[in-house]
This record gives sequence, C-alpha cells and structure tokens, in this order.
Amino acid sequence: YGPVAGATVGWLWWLQLVVVIAAEALGAAGLLATIFPALPVWLMAFVFIVVLTAVNLTSVKNFGEFEFWFALLKVAAIVAFLLVGFALLFGLVPGVQSPGLANFMGEGFAPSGFAGIATALFVVAFAFGGTEIVSVAAAETAEPARSVKKAVRTVLWRILVFYIGAIFVIAAVVPVGSEGLKSPFAAVLEAAGMPGAGTAITLVAVAALLSALNANLYGASRMAYSLAERGEAPRILASVSKARVPVAAVLASVAFGVVTVVLEMAFPEMVLGVLLNIVGSTCLLVWTSALLAQLALRLRADREGMDLPLRMPGFPWLTVVGLVILAAIFTVGFIGEDSRPQLLSTFGLVAVLAVGCWVNHRNRKVSTAPHSPTGKQPALID
Repeated sequence: YGPVAGATVGWLWWLQLVVVIAAEALGAAGLLATIFPALPVWLMAFVFIVVLTAVNLTSVKNFGEFEFWFALLKVAAIVAFLLVGFALLFGLVPGVQSPGLANFMGEGFAPSGFAGIATALFVVAFAFGGTEIVSVAAAETAEPARSVKKAVRTVLWRILVFYIGAIFVIAAVVPVGSEGLKSPFAAVLEAAGMPGAGTAITLVAVAALLSALNANLYGASRMAYSLAERGEAPRILASVSKARVPVAAVLASVAFGVVTVVLEMAFPEMVLGVLLNIVGSTCLLVWTSALLAQLALRLRADREGMDLPLRMPGFPWLTVVGLVILAAIFTVGFIGEDSRPQLLSTFGLVAVLAVGCWVNHRNRKVSTAPHSPTGKQPALID
C-alpha cells in the first residue's frame, strides 16, 4: 500500500511498544512494592529497565534466553493453577466443597448480557497484543520459516489451554460481583485453602510484566532499526554492533520509556494514563494492516508464481474472516462509551503519523530527484 502506509504502521507499532515499556516497568515495580514496601517504586522501575536494556544490548541469543526462563516460570505457574482449579472443581481438595458449575447456571452469570460480553471482547483483544513479535524475532534465527511455522502452530492450543482454561476456572470458582475478582487467580487459590497465594501470584505477575517489557523493548528496537533502514527514521538508528544488535535503536526505544517513567512519577496518573489511552487500541489497527498487507502480497505472489516458504491455508477466506472479526470489534468499541474515546484518540494519532510520514516521504523524493538542465526540479509523479 506504499511507503507512507508502511511507515505510518511502523511508527504506530513503535509508539505502542515504547509506551507499554514504561507501563510494564511501573506495573512490575508497583506489584513488587506490595511485598517489599521499603523499596521505592521509581528505583525498582529503573533497575528493571537498566537490566533488560543490558540484555537487549548484548545479542538476540540473550534476549531469547531471558524469555525462555520467563516463559518457563509463567507456564509452570499457570499449569499449577489449572491443576489446583480443576481439583477444586472436581471436589478433590480435602475439606473444601466444590463449587461445581453453579456460577454458570445462576442468574448472576453475564449480568449485562451479550452487550457486556461484546464489550469485554474489545478489552480482551488487547491481551493478545505483541504476539506478532514472533515474526520479528524469527528473522534473526537460523531458519526463519521453520521458526514461524512452529510458533504459530502452537499458538492455538496454548490459547485454548492457558487463556480459556484459566478463565473457565476463575468463572467457575469466583462468582460475579465478588471482591475476589480484584485478584482472581489469588481468589481461586485461596478458595482451595492455599496460604500465601496472593504473594505467589504477585511474583508471577511481576515476572510476566518483565517478560513483556523484555519482548517489547526487543520489538521496538527492531522496528526503529527497520524504519531507519528505509529512510523513515534517523539513519543513526540503523547502526549495529559487532553482535548485529541495533544499539542506537535499543537506547532510543528505552529512552522514551525512561522519560515516561520520570514524568509519571513526577505527575502521578497524568502522563501514562493519557499515553496508554491513545495507544490502547493500536494493536487492532496493526493487525488490520497486517491482514490487508497479507491479502495484497499473497495475491501478488500467486499472480507472479512466486514460491512462498509459508502459505497460509484457507486463503483468502481466512484473511477475510479475520478482517470481519476486527471490524466487529471496532464497531463494538465505537458503541461503548468507555472505549470510544480510546479509539478516536488512536485514529487521531494515526492521522498525525500519516501526515508526518507523507511529508517526510515527499521531502525525500524531492531531495533525491535528478536536476533538470535548467536547474529546476522535474515534476514528481506518484
């Protein structure tokens, strides 16, 4: 769809990630402060950022190593949670009565009806933001096509087991309107009579936030590097170290997060909330652009007889289904009073980025166009 569209989506994705870097650093520090109140939140946030920046400045191997251990901790925790939850539901926990499926059968289930479920879907969609980093990271592996194929094939069953399974347990154990919904995982473990559940879940949540910070810093730096390579960002961001790490891009990406943390600590609940509201729905636009790009590129590849290492089955109907689902989520978002301002803010941000990218692209074309014998610039034709 052209370099302006590509640059706009690239900057949109970069902004989304760097804002979330600050949110995750502050979130992890805030959670840890509930266990160790003597430690200042700002200090822990900066320690997290410094450590994970150092990880991203070394090599992609170290990034992957940290993500492996973060993922192992998260998977082990959620598996343990599911085992305890289903043991509780099947009445296998001694001295604790099983709640069964009463929460699904009573009048309190889905109190707002289909409208409430639809509105929740708009919020839930954001939980899957960042899954596209799989494709970015795969580019730095020995066998990108194999890596992407393996990762994508596991996404479906992981969502079914970890996401859907955990939500099913929570909905079955914790009734609607319960105070336990403020910390639903801890509420399930406490219902099973497990002491210290709150502390354990808090530590796992801290690990999850740091994992996301690590991944988002990686993704943001690679996007900044890619934009610089195409002339859509300062060229210095395209410089790499001997380990092929875009050092300037990493530092530029983390700098935005550091500034945001400082401003948030100086002006609590005035900076980060506004930024998150603006970029909150960017993942929906990024996914939409990805599907539209895939639709155009796959049609072009098939028309030209290109040999593609990964060919999505069900094309183009599966792509169209994805676009329809995203359109439905956008529609629900505009209907909801809470989500409408967020969407409008995001579209406003996209408009500003698009204008800036168009001006940059136009100036680049003018500066690189050959001069005519008369000294005047020839007409530029898009």
